[in-house]
Amino acid sequence: MKIVLLKDIAGVGRKNDVKNVSDGYALNFLIPKKLATPGTPAIIAHAERMKSEQAKEREVQENLLFKNLSGVEGVKIELSCKASDKGHLFASIHKEAIVAELKKQTRIDMLPEFLQLDKPIKEVGEHKIGVRVQDKTGGFTLVVTAA
Repeated sequence: MKIVLLKDIAGVGRKNDVKNVSDGYALNFLIPKKLATPGTPAIIAHAERMKSEQAKEREVQENLLFKNLSGVEGVKIELSCKASDKGHLFASIHKEAIVAELKKQTRIDMLPEFLQLDKPIKEVGEHKIGVRVQDKTGGFTLVVTAA
C-alpha cells in the first residue's frame, strides 16, 4: 500500500516521503496513529511539493550559515534552567532549545540538524556544541546555569 509519511519514522522514512508498506502495517498502525495517510495522487503531489519547498529552504539556510559560520565560532550562549542541588537538570536541553537560544542571543538562525549533539544535555556547566555545514565545521560554547 502506498502511503505518505506525516512524521519521521525510524526504519521507514522521513516526513513527506512516499513509501510502499504492507497493508496491515499501514491500516493497523501508521494511519490510526496519524503517522501516515493513504497515498492518493493528490496527497502524493502535495507531499512532493512540500518536500521540494523544504529542500529549497534547507539549501538557503545552509548557504547562509556556511557564509556566517565564522560568526558562530567562539560564541558563548548562556541558558538558565531548573536544576537539582547536584547539578542535574529537571528537563534535558535538546537541539531545538539550543537553536532558539542561539537565535535570541546572537540573531543567527540555523536548523537543529546542523548541530552536532549526540544526546540531550542534562547537566549544569559548559558544553561544547559542534556545528557542521557542508564540509565546514565550527562550534560554540553553551553555558548551562541553575535557575
